[in-house]
Amino acid sequence: MPIDPGAVGREGEPRTRSWDSKDALLYAVGVGAGLGAPAEELEFTTENSDGVEQRVLPTFAVLLSQAPTPSFGEFDRSMLVHAEQHLVLHRPVPVEGTVTTTARITGVHDKGSGALVTVEATAVLEGGEPLATNRSAVFIRGEGGFGGERGPKETWTPPDRAPDHTVTYATRPEQALLYRLSGDRNPLHSDPAFAAKGGFDTPILHGLCTYGVTGRALLATVCGGDPDRLAAMSCRFSSTVLPGQSLTVEAWQEGADVWFRTKLDDGTVVIDRGTATVR
Repeated sequence: MPIDPGAVGREGEPRTRSWDSKDALLYAVGVGAGLGAPAEELEFTTENSDGVEQRVLPTFAVLLSQAPTPSFGEFDRSMLVHAEQHLVLHRPVPVEGTVTTTARITGVHDKGSGALVTVEATAVLEGGEPLATNRSAVFIRGEGGFGGERGPKETWTPPDRAPDHTVTYATRPEQALLYRLSGDRNPLHSDPAFAAKGGFDTPILHGLCTYGVTGRALLATVCGGDPDRLAAMSCRFSSTVLPGQSLTVEAWQEGADVWFRTKLDDGTVVIDRGTATVR
């Protein structure tokens, strides 16, 4: 069987990763910080600006909390897309550090047109303090129909009013080439031939790059610019983004609870069912 439902509970090999100031700066530029306004967001894009202390974008923790996923079957890798991302931040992300992370498969669901595989991993700093918990899901097109459970159905109900915040950020035509330098070298985002094999006319932007741009919007609005206030951020990737397209983030806030979504200029929703928690 191409997809193995018995993979639930399987753990991958532990991964230890260290990062430093340059890695955090490269990530920030990779998700568009400073684009069009280089003098803004200097705390995330520079380490030596007068009177500005370097800080780290909270969504960088998504990369720091990744680890090798154990095998869950054989399939065409070009048919795999990132479907969901859930991040819980247990503390602010330091400018440099070392974490150890182990990924575990938590679900293999039959969605009919494809398979949805969910994975969870927690990054632990040296000394034993947890940094972040990463829960993600990938969708493998064409690999459904194996008779498994469809998985839980979640509701998403933002307040019945216009968004409290609306922010638009541009991306660059070469945004995916910048973002891939932070570690995701999937050729779907850089190689036209590989993208065509997956049914795309051109390489698409990483879902986690769109996630990072969206995180910047939440940081600037519901978090008041303070990265320490973002405690959790979850979403579903609902459509693809091409490098160079602009992203508009709409957010509703009631106390610590936030609902959000991200759209293209034509109204296409590319991040849906977004929720966040602020401290």
